Amino acid sequence: MTASSVEQLRKDGNELFKCGDYEGALTAYTQALGLGATPQDQAILHRNRAACHLKLEDYEKAETEATKAIEKDGGDIKALYRRSQALEKLGRLDQAVLDLQRCVSLEPKNKVFQEALRNIAGQIQEKVRYMSSTDAKVEQMFQILLDPQEKGTEKKQKASQNLVVLAREDAGAEKIFRSNGVQLLQRLLDTGEPDLMLAALRTLVGICSEHQSRTVATLSVLGTRRVVSMLGVENQAVSLAACHLLQVMFDALKEGVKKGFRGKEGAIIVDPARELKVLISNLLELLTEVGVSGQGRDNALTLLIKVVPRKSPKDPNNSLTLWVIDQGLKKILEVGGSVQDPPGELTVTANSRMSASILLSKLFDDLKCDAERENFHRLCENYIKSWFEGHGLAGKLRAIQTVSCLLQGPCDAGNRALELNGVMESVIALCASEQEEEQLVAVETLIHAAGKAKRASFITANGVSLLKDLYKRSEKDSIRIRALVGLCKLGSAGGTDFSMKQFAEGSTLKLAKQCRKWLCNDQMDVGTRRWAVEGLAYLTFDADVKEEFVEDTAALKALFQLSKSEERSVLFAVASALVNCTNSYDYEEPDPKMVELAKYAKQHVPEQHPKDKPSFVRARVKKLLAAGVVSAMTCMVKTESPVLTSSCRELLSRVFLALVEEVEDRGTVVAQGGGKALLPLALEGTDVGQTKAAQALAKLTITSNPEMTFPGERIYEVVRPLVSLLHLNCSGLQNFEALMALTNLAGISERLRQKILKEKAVPMIEGYMFEEHEMLRRAATECMCNLAMSKEVQDLFEATGNDRLKLLVLYSGEDDELLRRAAAGGLAMLTSMRPSLCSRIPQVTTHWLEILQALLLSPSQELQHRGAVVVLNMVEASREIASTLMESEVLEILSVLAKDEETPVTRAATACLGKAVEYGLIKPSQDGK
Repeated sequence: MTASSVEQLRKDGNELFKCGDYEGALTAYTQALGLGATPQDQAILHRNRAACHLKLEDYEKAETEATKAIEKDGGDIKALYRRSQALEKLGRLDQAVLDLQRCVSLEPKNKVFQEALRNIAGQIQEKVRYMSSTDAKVEQMFQILLDPQEKGTEKKQKASQNLVVLAREDAGAEKIFRSNGVQLLQRLLDTGEPDLMLAALRTLVGICSEHQSRTVATLSVLGTRRVVSMLGVENQAVSLAACHLLQVMFDALKEGVKKGFRGKEGAIIVDPARELKVLISNLLELLTEVGVSGQGRDNALTLLIKVVPRKSPKDPNNSLTLWVIDQGLKKILEVGGSVQDPPGELTVTANSRMSASILLSKLFDDLKCDAERENFHRLCENYIKSWFEGHGLAGKLRAIQTVSCLLQGPCDAGNRALELNGVMESVIALCASEQEEEQLVAVETLIHAAGKAKRASFITANGVSLLKDLYKRSEKDSIRIRALVGLCKLGSAGGTDFSMKQFAEGSTLKLAKQCRKWLCNDQMDVGTRRWAVEGLAYLTFDADVKEEFVEDTAALKALFQLSKSEERSVLFAVASALVNCTNSYDYEEPDPKMVELAKYAKQHVPEQHPKDKPSFVRARVKKLLAAGVVSAMTCMVKTESPVLTSSCRELLSRVFLALVEEVEDRGTVVAQGGGKALLPLALEGTDVGQTKAAQALAKLTITSNPEMTFPGERIYEVVRPLVSLLHLNCSGLQNFEALMALTNLAGISERLRQKILKEKAVPMIEGYMFEEHEMLRRAATECMCNLAMSKEVQDLFEATGNDRLKLLVLYSGEDDELLRRAAAGGLAMLTSMRPSLCSRIPQVTTHWLEILQALLLSPSQELQHRGAVVVLNMVEASREIASTLMESEVLEILSVLAKDEETPVTRAATACLGKAVEYGLIKPSQDGK
């Protein structure tokens, strides 16, 4: 009986293999292996599994399966050949040759083996020849690059490209390093030619990547100061390449050597912490050097943002942050307080002050106690006072600009600085200055100060008339637009509370109309138009403004175009406006009883605008989708800029979740690249942002084909965010959607099931199978049903001393039909793949017969079929179980089912009765049926 089952499954597997269903064939061969096949059959099955893995391009598993076949049968020539194919793909040519030589010795006349042996021998010779000639090639490339006669030639360009490509491989990087490569690359850097400098920097990236000792040696040869100074060159491409090199060096010093390749330089004893501090110290020095390009200064700030603060608050060591604050806070404040492009000042870009604000905010957030924060405040205040007192108007201007920078970053420090004697008065006074530069600084500071309620009330009382006056009488658009933003900010001080209006009815609509007008004016520079977006970010708290804004297609397109521009500081304002338009901020309906109580106590009760009801929000979402919001947000997510902060990522995640709320909109989001953009949002940022992005991913995975939504390897990246939604701190809806999405993924392939198992999702899914909420319980059971196709999950059910099988049997008798269907499906799957479980079903509950009978008598064909398959598996598993079943009412039910029209249920019932006849438990009727 076992032999015939093994043979049948093997034949089924062969048919599936011929049809191209390699996953199905694998499953059939695996089932056959579990039925106690003979050693000879096991060899064939392992060999066939190797063929499936070769087709699925999983060469490590192919090699493992072929090896198992060879262990069972040392002369299995097909297994030897398949293992050689897998080894060749894995790059282990020397081992592949040995298998092929064995094949040829067993079948000397086989032309396929002979040809394969010739091919692989040629590959080995080529590899040996390449490796032996690499030294000569490296030397030749450097000769061409350093030859003054070859200046600007195509030959020189090709040599530089070859050098970069060679350095990407660890062995190639090692060859260059050992061939005195760093000294030769230094000579390329000394030429000052941008193309050669780029080639040298990109080659150095390969040499230093994930290799601590080579990184330290490179810094020793080139000099840390020299490497950092490359950031400050005017050529933008060279500065970016130097930034990339420094990032790789920081990673190497932090992580150490990850790769297994070691050379004699591995013996160098280094202190990574010391090297890190030397690098950071040089970056801080670069910030305030005159002659450094604005782009270089921005790159230095970006590096500091990435490498200084802790990655996680769980890490107790923030000593690097404290060291940077003590050594370099004044230098960072100097960049933040600089005015763009005045003579004798530091060269900065439009993004420099924003980058400085973000760095200051990151440093402040990384502090752990009040004493550390107090030190930060003291250093900031001393710096501001040093400029404010005794340096005349220019000093006051720099001090106010520094306060403005702090207000955009660590606002607690900015607010404290505003309270310093004379600062706020100077801001108000400078707003009336005749000089545009002075007005700009003062008005921007006033705008940033209006962000906090305490400041907003002060400025509402003292600054509104000033801002209105500036807006009306100034002839400079740059001043008018900033004054307008200040008014917008003050006008939105009530947030989404409809009952708290700062200005007269209709004022916010007029302000928004002017902002949209400036936003659409492409004759204005991008930096000025950014302020129009800032204004809309505040005004869109008002639902009337939202409605008008989404109707203005030109304004929406201008907004999206601006978000794709080089002006990165606009990203947060764009994201904020979109969050407001989609109402994707957190809002909870107040408890009516609490509202009544608050009214009785004469407390203020927030009110929602009538146009913020769900029907209005849905309509706004559709208009945003039609205008191309997804493609704009996708570009924003791709931004490699410190402006894309964790809080900015959270805003984008909120908008994406709002966009996929309706099922009919999800296709549009996927088509415009929303699925791809959500992955980085779900893996990095604030906890809230990651959860929102993961929930949006879950919604997409539930309703669309995951293989099309997340093509290629991307589908495996979706698993971790979905598993994160199973944690108890997530809502029931998030748990449910994650389970549904994982069910879809688990039904696609074994590799995806393995990924789910690797993320330790099974214990959490099992936990939800016990949930009181029927939808959660059902979703978890469905997910477990699909995961049961994996051997590891089957092992869990087969392990002694657990109630997993009992739970599935009991759920198969529940009133909830969908839960019964999921549980019965899992039971049918498990009893097919693990016949040993069949004998345990009668042991788990005394009601097992009633449950099976109820499944067979169910009006649902699906439930009937699943019940019939379980009964068939139990009958085939042992004569004893079959006898118990035939002595019950199951026999009568099966007899009736077998007489119906030809269906899967009929076939299963007939097979059960046939097996019972074979056992001699029942006899066929007189007509032979």
